[in-house]
Amino acid sequence: MTAQMYNITFTLHGSIMVFLFIIPGISASFGNFLVPLMIGAKDVIFPRLNLLSFWIFCIGSIVCLISLLAPVDTGWTFYTPYAIESQTNVIMITFGVFLLGMSSILTGINFIVTIHKLMAPGMSFKNLPLMCWSLYATAIIQVLSTPVVGITLILLIFERWFGLGFFDPAKGGDPILFQHFFWFYSHPAVYLMILSAMGVISEVLPVFSKKPIFGYKAIAYSSVGIAVISFLVWGHHMFTSGQSQLINIIFSLLTFLVAIPTAIKVFNWLATMYRGSIELSTAMLYSLAFIFLFTIGGTTGMHLAALTTDVHLHDTYFIVAHFHYTMVGGTVFGLMSALHFWYHKCGEECLMKQKQRLLLFLSL
Repeated sequence: MTAQMYNITFTLHGSIMVFLFIIPGISASFGNFLVPLMIGAKDVIFPRLNLLSFWIFCIGSIVCLISLLAPVDTGWTFYTPYAIESQTNVIMITFGVFLLGMSSILTGINFIVTIHKLMAPGMSFKNLPLMCWSLYATAIIQVLSTPVVGITLILLIFERWFGLGFFDPAKGGDPILFQHFFWFYSHPAVYLMILSAMGVISEVLPVFSKKPIFGYKAIAYSSVGIAVISFLVWGHHMFTSGQSQLINIIFSLLTFLVAIPTAIKVFNWLATMYRGSIELSTAMLYSLAFIFLFTIGGTTGMHLAALTTDVHLHDTYFIVAHFHYTMVGGTVFGLMSALHFWYHKCGEECLMKQKQRLLLFLSL
């Protein structure tokens, strides 16, 4: 494989797996079924907006896949100035990612309003299912951070089309500004991916441990805590970019803070299983694998939060391993657990809705 082909393969792998699969994998798919079911609603509050979100996602996916015909070699982060100078079809794939982001924003708005407005009588945030807490925190990240990367990608497209100088240093632009904008979204996006998987684990473990969840409030509030802190830590991706030492120290400290709500979840999951009557179903096995692999991903993150070690580990395969332990060992294993735990329920719900639509159509 040539260096150019490696860059193309790396870009397509990262873009498709992150933007088309992992980010919407649990929240958009299972969330649309589970949120109404868990809060006692017939459907999400804006079904037409939900449908629009789905079609925008489909169009964005098609645009990204069409870009396979003219592959991009910038890496999935589309870093400038190379993304401006590259002769490959950067505009096509960045526009596809922009559409996927728009779909994500609409989904997040739908979940937030649905949870606030359609909870069944007697239900409140004090007894909201933990999966809904996780999807609520995920939706907050979607709504607040995704517009930033959307605008950034539009600026990048305009820069390639019209030669504007937002990020090109040859025209007075700042490539580091692109990194700030990109990671302001993309690090919360990591928690966007993992929070929904954490919600799955919080629902699966009590069922197959045959015990109530340990520390309901701690797990619920830690989801919101992770969402809040996620907006404050993007700078740890840029310790080697020339930031001031003071800012690096602040970002390092804030990054360490993420470990607290995360560790709270892991402790409460283990406490839930303690002395439980554990049934090793397929969903439970995936959940146990999630805890083991995600813990490795989390502890390797501590090395990257520390300035002295991150300087040496930055842009090495240690980063790749840390990221994949979190995303594959975390989000993908959570998705597999959810598939085995809820698939039949979502299938029944989908079939029932299709029957209702068919009966309505026949009556008309």
